[in-house]
Amino acid sequence: MKKILAITIFAVLTLSAQAQLKVSILGDSYSTFEGMMEPSWNKIWYFPENSTVSKPNNDVTLVSQTWWYQVTEQMGYKLEKNNSFSGATICYSGYKRPGESSDYSDRSFIGRAGDLGHPDVILVCGGTNDSWSGAPVGEYKWKKWTNEDLYTFRPGMAKMCSELKTLYPQARIVFILNSELRDDINESVHTICRKYHIECLDLHDIDKQGSHPSIAGMKEFARQVVEFLNR
Repeated sequence: MKKILAITIFAVLTLSAQAQLKVSILGDSYSTFEGMMEPSWNKIWYFPENSTVSKPNNDVTLVSQTWWYQVTEQMGYKLEKNNSFSGATICYSGYKRPGESSDYSDRSFIGRAGDLGHPDVILVCGGTNDSWSGAPVGEYKWKKWTNEDLYTFRPGMAKMCSELKTLYPQARIVFILNSELRDDINESVHTICRKYHIECLDLHDIDKQGSHPSIAGMKEFARQVVEFLNR
């Protein structure tokens, strides 16, 4: 009897482990935390309290306070990869800062979409820097994108969505849209997500410090994502 019970428990635990879904994050600064990014050279915005790096004016200092960590824990997911890059835009156009290139093709969501491992769930949190940097919105284009096209938001967003659907055909993909962005960015995200049958969650009422989620904001962020995933 004990042997049968042991075999049964082992089988249940094995099936439970096999059923654990793997989640990957494709994001910008909102999803970063020092020591948790892949690749490791991705630019970071959130740092632990004991970091030697000068930290922003924000009270988030533990990885467990980040929205994606809380979602992973609450949903019982295994983190496959967090490929987030602070300041990254979806398209190739970035910030026009003195002495710096506004060509963000090296860190764009488009360029990183193929480096997410083997996820069952993909959470994309982007569009914020496209909105803040003043990236041109462009025209809707669904195929045969030229390199020039990808310096505008709509073709860039469409290209990214197409890549995700092609590379991860079995994955559930959710686009998380920040609050307080440009109207043309919001409208474009909704239209393109519908075109590619990608779910879209519109965030609301997220507390922020330095334009980034605070501890309270991260908790509410995670709550909205978990509620959406459990629908």
